[in-house]
Amino acid sequence: MRAPATDRGRLLLLGCLAAAVTLFTATVPLLRDWFDLRVYYGTVNTWMHHGGHVYDYRVPGTPYGFTYPPFAAVTMLPMALVGLRTAIVAALLLNLAALAVVVRLLAGPGRWRHGWYGVALAACVLALYEPLRDTFSFGQVNLLLLALVLTDAWLLASGRGRWAGVGIGLAAAVKLTPAVFIGLLLVARRRRAAAVATAVALAATACAALVAPGASRFYWTQALWDTSRVGRLGYVSNQSLQGVLARLGVDSKAVWAVLVLVVLGVWARRARQAVGAGDWQAAFALTGATACLVSPVTWVHHLVWLLPSFAVLLRTGHARVAGALYAVLCTSVVWLWFDDASGVDGFLGSNTYTWVTLGLLLFLPVGQSPAERRPTSQSASATTDPPSTAAPAIAAACDQPGRPAATATGTTAAERATDRAAGSATGPAAGLGRARSASSDPTGSTRPPAANPQSSSSRASS
Repeated sequence: MRAPATDRGRLLLLGCLAAAVTLFTATVPLLRDWFDLRVYYGTVNTWMHHGGHVYDYRVPGTPYGFTYPPFAAVTMLPMALVGLRTAIVAALLLNLAALAVVVRLLAGPGRWRHGWYGVALAACVLALYEPLRDTFSFGQVNLLLLALVLTDAWLLASGRGRWAGVGIGLAAAVKLTPAVFIGLLLVARRRRAAAVATAVALAATACAALVAPGASRFYWTQALWDTSRVGRLGYVSNQSLQGVLARLGVDSKAVWAVLVLVVLGVWARRARQAVGAGDWQAAFALTGATACLVSPVTWVHHLVWLLPSFAVLLRTGHARVAGALYAVLCTSVVWLWFDDASGVDGFLGSNTYTWVTLGLLLFLPVGQSPAERRPTSQSASATTDPPSTAAPAIAAACDQPGRPAATATGTTAAERATDRAAGSATGPAAGLGRARSASSDPTGSTRPPAANPQSSSSRASS
């Protein structure tokens, strides 16, 4: 199927797609009614206005309360100054801004190649992604943390490593899972960045201890080690290794620890390979997938950490694989086993998102560009054919709007005459033009809705 060639056709296609996305979002997944945001809001209001303790608050009618480190509660204190509706609007705007930052960082220089049409198409596709839907509907903070961490990835990849580590440190102080990225900095031998991240995390934690000493003492000595505060480990939304074991009825911490060590070993090897090739995006993508696997609890909305993996797949030319895996994560398929995850079908189906995450960890391409995967026959041809004088003109035409349209042979008559007169030869500009052709817009489709979508009140904030 060809893409529409006219703006009118594109608008019609986008209108149909937007209507389909809206219908899907309104009917397939239940809205979560800002459940996690209500936890945050109720916690800081009780703490500031009623003299309550941070970790004593419970959402009325549920056993669930605040589970993040004390620094997270400190950063959320401004919510105590506004009403719940204002807090909801602010959360939506912050998440939208964070998503824009994430997409900008993952897409790279080619993000505007398709103009408004590409942006609108990407927005529709992203709206289908179940972890994103849940992040917005729960009022979660994962996108904000992902934006902080990816900012550090950009600093490292662009040679601006002086401030690298600040984003990771702040993210780790708000939520423990991003601390895995400090491990990445150590594996990559970026000791300065690792020291900065550790110092920022410790400073933020110390600041929280000064503001809320009682809450800090309780969290680090008791709440941190009580996984029951977060929710039931066997709940189908928990798509971590621990969740798989819990649904199998395996309670052994030793078994879980062995699996975690194996995953960390695979991650360390592959992350070093990515960093050695200068592929920081792949290194951070692998670390995000690993964090989802080794965390004791990885709710579905935590899988926004897989977005960098899809960007890597698209960048390296694996669009079909990216589309297939992305489509699976749009389906809410794991909820088909909400009531009963027994049997072979339950083992495979209820852990579908875990298998996707594990597959990304094992097989995500690292240190690979589209040029490196060209067929052997093309490479051989490239070594035997004489240099083309048109290459610089083609590359320039790709990057300079307003140049004359190229002919079927790849350049205009005027450019060919200029090249012949100047005696130009194939240069690095051609490679630059090819490098800028990689796509980073995730794509996907939907599958039949799950029979038992997640209830907004059936799990704790995490």
